[in-house]
Amino acid sequence: MLNDQTAGVSTGQANGAAGHEGKNGSAMSVSSDAHSAAPHHAAHVTLDPDAKHDPHETRFGDFLKAAIKFEASDLIMKSGQKPKIRLRGALKPLDTTPVSPEEFLSIAKHILDEEQFKDLRHFGSVDFAYDYDESNRFRVNLFQARGKLAVAARLITSKIRRFDELYLPPIMSEIAMQPQGIVLLCGVTGSGKSTTIAAMLDYVNERKPVHIVTIEDPIEYIFNDKKATVNQREIGIDCLDFKIALRALVRENPDIVLVGEMRDKETFEAALHAAETGHLVYGTIHASSTTQTFSRIYGLFEQEEVEQVRRILGYQMRAFVYQKLLPTLRPEIHRIPAIEILINNSVVRKHILEGREGELREYFNTIEAQQAGMKDFNQSLVELVEGEYIHVRTAIEASPNVDELQMRLKKLG
Repeated sequence: MLNDQTAGVSTGQANGAAGHEGKNGSAMSVSSDAHSAAPHHAAHVTLDPDAKHDPHETRFGDFLKAAIKFEASDLIMKSGQKPKIRLRGALKPLDTTPVSPEEFLSIAKHILDEEQFKDLRHFGSVDFAYDYDESNRFRVNLFQARGKLAVAARLITSKIRRFDELYLPPIMSEIAMQPQGIVLLCGVTGSGKSTTIAAMLDYVNERKPVHIVTIEDPIEYIFNDKKATVNQREIGIDCLDFKIALRALVRENPDIVLVGEMRDKETFEAALHAAETGHLVYGTIHASSTTQTFSRIYGLFEQEEVEQVRRILGYQMRAFVYQKLLPTLRPEIHRIPAIEILINNSVVRKHILEGREGELREYFNTIEAQQAGMKDFNQSLVELVEGEYIHVRTAIEASPNVDELQMRLKKLG
C-alpha cells in the first residue's frame, strides 16, 4: 500500500504564468497569485479550514482555483504528470510543472486529517468534500493507482442553468410548480437528470417560500436560498446513509423533497409516503423510457405489493420525464437533450390503475396528450432534426423505434 518513502523525481514547483489556453491548444495556465488571492475558506466539516489542512498551503489549492477559473467540470491529477482539467468533456493539461510522487504524498498528508490518511493507507482511497467558497465546492476522491497517488475532483457550482439554457420545453416549469406528488427524471447515468432537476428546483426556489430538503449521493449543485429555504444533505458527510436520512425526513418539515436515485424499495416507499402526506417529491430512476419506468418501479416490490403501489402511483404521479443527451451540429452547443414527457391526467391515471401502462405509448400521439405538453421520444428527435440541432443519423441511432422515426422524418420532406 502507500509508501511514505516514495521514490522521487524532482520536486521543483514553479507555477506557470497567468493566461488562458491559446488557439494552438497549449496548456491552461495556473495563475501565479492563486494562493495569495485565495479567500478565507470555510471548508466542509470533513476538511478543516485551518492552516494544517488548508489546500491553499499547497499547489493543490492553485489547481482548484484554476478549475474554477476555466469553468472546468473536473480536476484530474496523477503522480509524475501535469494536472489536467476537463473542458467540454476533454482533458486539458495545466501550464505548470508535474506533481512528483513526493509532492503528491506531501499534499495528501497536508490536506487529510489523521483518520482520513489512515483510510487512504488501508482502503487505497478516501472521499471528502471541500467548500472553496459560497459558490464553489469540490467533491474529491484521492486514490492509489499502481502504488502512486491520483486525484479526481468534481467541481460543484451554484451556476444552475435555466430551462431555456438547457433547451428544455416550457412545460417543465409547470411540472416543477406542482403542489405535491411525485416527479421522476428517467435515464441512464450521464443523461443530464441531475442538471434538469437542479433547474426545476431552482425555478421553485425563485418563486415559492417553501422548505426544500435534498438527500443526495453526492451533491451535484449548490443552491443559494432565494424565496425558498434549501437544505442539502450529502450521504456519507451530512448523514450516514439513505435509510437514516429518509427516517429523519418527516421531522425536518419539508415542503419539497429530492431523494436522489430511486435505487431500492425502501427509498421508493419513503417517496410514496412523502407524496401521500402532501409533499412534492423529486427523484431519478434508471429507465429507458417513461413507460418502462413503471416496470422498473414495480420491480422493486414483491408481487403482492405491486397493486397497492400501482394505486398510489395512479393518484400521486405528476410527471415522468425521460431524457438523453445527444451530440449536436452546432459548435456552440456541446450536447442537447432529447426528451419524453408523460404527465398524469384522467386518461393516464386510468391506464395506470388498470395495469395498461404499456398502452400509453399510443396515447402520446393524440391531440389531447400533445396539448397537455406530452411528447414521446421520437417526436423530440424529429423536432431536433427539424430545428437542425442534430444529424438524422444521430436521431436514428438514438431512436427506440427506427421505422416509426423514419416515417415521421419523411413527412418533413
